[in-house]
Amino acid sequence: MDGRNRNNIRPGLEVAIVLKEDQRTGELTEGIVRNILTNSQFHPHGIKVSLTTGEVGRVKEIREE
Repeated sequence: MDGRNRNNIRPGLEVAIVLKEDQRTGELTEGIVRNILTNSQFHPHGIKVSLTTGEVGRVKEIREE
């Protein structure tokens, strides 16, 4: 599923995000969505979320539905 559409993301979903400091390498960090930070319905680089661990990044992959 596409991490660029806000409708596909909800709290509790397992996702892989890219952290700000990992944007150059593209290294992904997995976690559970705590809340959605992007207000728009679409973002070309991925919807920004906060994970339950406190990490913040843009969704690149949605692990489960």
